[in-house]
This record gives sequence, structure tokens and C-alpha cells, in this order.
Amino acid sequence: MGVKPVYLTPEGQKKLVEELQYLTSVKRVEVAAAIQSAKEEGDLSENAAYDEAKAAQGFMEGRIQTLQALLQEAVIIEPKQNSDVVALGSKVTVVEEDDDDPETYTIVGSAEADPMEEKISNESPIGGALLNHKVGDVVAVQTPGGEIRLKITKIA
Repeated sequence: MGVKPVYLTPEGQKKLVEELQYLTSVKRVEVAAAIQSAKEEGDLSENAAYDEAKAAQGFMEGRIQTLQALLQEAVIIEPKQNSDVVALGSKVTVVEEDDDDPETYTIVGSAEADPMEEKISNESPIGGALLNHKVGDVVAVQTPGGEIRLKITKIA
């Protein structure tokens, strides 16, 4: 059984690469200096600064490994130009039935989903339901609050 691909937009890939570079070139040096400074304070058995620095090192190294794995498995999705069907990378405008307030989402992979920036995962209930549909389609979505119906008004 293969590893599940990680879908990233070019911008999402760039953010992860920048974070990885920061952690490996800047943050590692800072954490190593904090560990060395704490060691110089003497007795490590009761040294909270040392324990904290070692914990920070563990979290940082874990994040570095996670980022490296994400980037290794990354499948870059290019935004679809002039597509009439919702796909990864599509910017979709929808209107909920009984509501005239349109919402626009970009369908992205789960690694860069950020609902606060209107980036929803292709694996989320709404993102998954919108995939492969066209302008004018009404899509039923099961949400924790019950079923909602979304009409696709624009795909960019």
C-alpha cells in the first residue's frame, strides 16, 4: 500500500520550504545555543532551562521531519485555468440555499487547508462534495449541523 500523496499549491509548497529552511538554518542554531547556555549553568538534574530547551529541540526536530516528509510526498497542483469542473486548485464561489451571501473557497490539499483564508481541503465535507461539479450544480453536503445545499455560481 503506497503513501497517500500530499497535494500542495505552488504557494503552499513555498511556505513549507521556507519554514523548513528557517527551522534548519536559524532555529536549530538558537535551540543549540539555549541548550549550551543551560548546560553551563551546572546541575542538569534540576535545570528547568535545560529541560525546556531539550523539549523545544524535540518539537522542532519533529516538525522538521514532518515538513521533509510532506515535501517528499508533495504533488503540486496548478490552479486550473478556464476549467468548467471543480478540481484541486479551483476557486469556487457557492451560495447556500435560502441565503444570498456568496462564499468563495479554494480547494487545496489537507496539508495547507486554512478555513480562515477560505482554503478548504479536498477531503473536507464541503471540498469533497464540490469536486467534479459544474457551475449551476446544487450539491448536498452533510455537516455537523445537518445537510446544507450549495449552488455553484462560479469556478475560477
